[in-house]
Amino acid sequence: MKLTSKEALDMLENARGKTKSDGWINHSICVGNSAGKIAEALKLDVEFAKTLGYIHDIGKSIGEFSNHVMNGYNYLKDLGYDEEYYNICLTHSYLNNDVMCTAGNIPTEIPFRTEFIKNHEYTIYEKIINLCDLMCTSINVTVDKRLIDIIIRRGANKNTQYHVKEAFKLKEYIDTKLGYNVYDLFPEIKNNL
Repeated sequence: MKLTSKEALDMLENARGKTKSDGWINHSICVGNSAGKIAEALKLDVEFAKTLGYIHDIGKSIGEFSNHVMNGYNYLKDLGYDEEYYNICLTHSYLNNDVMCTAGNIPTEIPFRTEFIKNHEYTIYEKIINLCDLMCTSINVTVDKRLIDIIIRRGANKNTQYHVKEAFKLKEYIDTKLGYNVYDLFPEIKNNL
């Protein structure tokens, strides 16, 4: 079953006030809107990219934030949506098909997640969402500012340096696809450098 960007936005708006913070909702809207801009520049499906961005953290609406990856995956799968929608809930947190390449703690309790990430071939849309997740608080920021934000809130762990390096490689990959700096699409970032 397909999911539209409007339906995804409605899911977010329906979650307002029902979790410990609405910050993740504002972040998800930023991710979706940013993904749409990048998709448009790459001549990809803008609505699809926006939808994936809006729902990537939807698992935060139904359980502990720390388990939002699996919560979102299971939630959208159980609702009958197509796999690309529930897959984004898993792939958005891990760069390079590697559960070690995450800003959070390394998952050890869910073997399915480790195998899925290792064996799943990331689409260009998933890579765009990975990057946008690293460019958005509730507004667009540079990857380095977002990484600092994450480290301040969550602390550093043994995989932090690896994740930071790979985040910049991902940005370079998208820059190369575009043929210019992705920040050129976001004047609000360039005006705050």
